[in-house]
Amino acid sequence: MMADKSFFINEVLKVSEKAQLTADTVKQLKVVRNDHNSQPVIFVGAGTCGLGAGAGETIKVVKEFLAARKIDAQVIPVGCIGLCSSEPILDVKIPGRKRISFEKVTGDKVEAILDSIFDEKLPGQPVLGQLREQDDQKGWDNVNYLDEHRFFKPQRRIVLQDCGITNPESIEEYIARDGYKAYLNSLKIFSPAEVCDQIEKSGLRGRGGGGFPTGKKWKFALATESDQKYLICNADEGDPGAFMDRAVIEGNPHKLLEGMAIAAYAIGATKAYIYIRAEYPLAIERLIKAIDQAKSYGLIGKNIFDSGVDLEFVIKKGAGAFVCGEETALIHSIEGERGMPRPRPPFPAVSGLFGKPTIINNVETLANIPAIINNGPEWFSSVGTATSKGTKVFALSGKINTTGLVEIPMGTTVRDVIYKMAGGIANGKKFKAVQMGGPSGGCVTEANLDIEIDYESLINVGAMMGSGGMVVMDEDTCMVDVAKFFMDFIQRESCGKCIPCREGTRRMLEILESITNKPKNSENHEPLARFKGVTQLEKLGNVIKDTSLCGLGQTAPNPVLSTLRWFREEYEEHVFDRKCRAGVCKNLREYSIDADKCTGCTLCAKKCPTNAIIGGRKQPHFIIADKCISCGACFEVCNFDAVLVS
Repeated sequence: MMADKSFFINEVLKVSEKAQLTADTVKQLKVVRNDHNSQPVIFVGAGTCGLGAGAGETIKVVKEFLAARKIDAQVIPVGCIGLCSSEPILDVKIPGRKRISFEKVTGDKVEAILDSIFDEKLPGQPVLGQLREQDDQKGWDNVNYLDEHRFFKPQRRIVLQDCGITNPESIEEYIARDGYKAYLNSLKIFSPAEVCDQIEKSGLRGRGGGGFPTGKKWKFALATESDQKYLICNADEGDPGAFMDRAVIEGNPHKLLEGMAIAAYAIGATKAYIYIRAEYPLAIERLIKAIDQAKSYGLIGKNIFDSGVDLEFVIKKGAGAFVCGEETALIHSIEGERGMPRPRPPFPAVSGLFGKPTIINNVETLANIPAIINNGPEWFSSVGTATSKGTKVFALSGKINTTGLVEIPMGTTVRDVIYKMAGGIANGKKFKAVQMGGPSGGCVTEANLDIEIDYESLINVGAMMGSGGMVVMDEDTCMVDVAKFFMDFIQRESCGKCIPCREGTRRMLEILESITNKPKNSENHEPLARFKGVTQLEKLGNVIKDTSLCGLGQTAPNPVLSTLRWFREEYEEHVFDRKCRAGVCKNLREYSIDADKCTGCTLCAKKCPTNAIIGGRKQPHFIIADKCISCGACFEVCNFDAVLVS
């Protein structure tokens, strides 16, 4: 870090909210932000999704291209902009021109794109759009702005504002974009109680699943007398299909640190923990760099900017246990104990980590804080619905045309997210349901596609906001199999402390496994047990909800109860007709042989493990239904398409 750059940024940090920056300082800030660069800058999406799509090779080829042509240019790896299905994404910013973005830029496409752009011509490669930020820069003809793209147009980006745009490893660029302004203004202008008031007035609710008012939660901890208080950021993110927290940290770690610093000041905490799963190595690496950078500017440590406020950050790596998403289990894990929930009260805000007042918020909640302080609570509360303010980040995955991260205003309909932003169902298939809220949530059906996304509306249809996973399913999905998948996950991840969750989820899984398999012997009571089991699923689920110890146990039956509510006919088909309409449950498939196509090669009979296939050589073969176990061996080995599946 150059001394003059450090001095310059420190001068920016010292400017109060009401002071005006000089024209020269504003010009320097634009250079730091890469708005007015004197050399070309190439940005490559290098979050986990980008690297998985080949961004590492793209960066390598870009550097080789620049070296071969002796071009002096910066290459900056950035985080995920949210459009994961278009990675690797490459942006080019040449002096005097707007930044332009290209999708799916693998190594073999780099040369053609850069050759054209450096000649100020458009290549034949797909263009995502150009960025609108640099208003005084020359635009590219016949290229739409990125914010007009189908995926981005309905979004309102607060948490994801700079993800995929800025260098996540540059505190200078973060500060040049008003970073840490909210924190320093909080220290200079507001008391801790006033910060809590602002957050409460904004209407911000916890984005980790519970939806409890954030400001009210902070006030509990602030009002509790103690010689030590703690703040914990829950970045464990254990839901299948959820990757919001990872993307925010990889794309803009300083925004999280600033939100945490403000929260710590508001409750009087001097130590802040980031509990993050060890499976997020890139996020951890960028967090460590961000903390070191913030320390070097005096934003973390002792007597921060002569305010008398101290703050220390600690990164705690989790082992990936789903139960540690529950706040009391998370606290036990940080303390070095087994991650198991405990009864409440006392709540962590009164007695949490090491018996001291503790506030636990997730990444998205904390990443909203700087914008609320900078713009005011009324600005934030003007977005959303009457009871759910602001925006929500969702991870879109499943059977859709465009997967990735979106940040939408509360009140947006589920239909708009799936059909306008995600581009509808892939391969022209019919929509069936979307699982919202992960293993603790439920499904939204076609009949409910027009509900507004907010905490209460989703609960009314048996789903929940959760951490923000949206897994879209099409007509080829078996809803009984979906329920079995989530119940298997919940059962394996149960900490085992309370009997309703430990034994109840096991029994629910056994029932689901039973109805997705054929009875082995129809002469005994197995068919009756299958029918009786499915009639008890709902009752068993409600008992687990009412009697489990923690929130995860109480929501564990939700995927089953939700699919039972909206797709009961599929359960009945599995039980009575022993059929899976989607053909997903392999053990319920019925196999037969087309006598006209069968050549009598005997290969299927040789491979059948139960001798269920009969027939002579060069004669049509037949399958004895009572002996068939639906293993599919005959279908796999038949070379004449004679084996039929129904």
